[in-house]
Amino acid sequence: MAKNVLYEIRKNLESRVGEKIRLKANRGRRRTFEKEGVLESTYPSIFVIRVDEPNYYQRFTFSYADVLTETVELSFFKENKILASGN
Repeated sequence: MAKNVLYEIRKNLESRVGEKIRLKANRGRRRTFEKEGVLESTYPSIFVIRVDEPNYYQRFTFSYADVLTETVELSFFKENKILASGN
């Protein structure tokens, strides 16, 4: 069952590669951060989000299990409006 859910999350993200995304991640001990970036690529076990801000360029990688356990929350944009949250 869990493999099917992770597979569905992966397929959903694969169809959105290149789209603008808002990322909210919980890094433990009350450390959370929110960034906007682009879903750059997906791989069998992880996905990559590129954040481009003035004086700040970084890539973040997360596993599909992070989305499942809500350690990472994703929101997609369409014409600068939030389209959907979650997977």
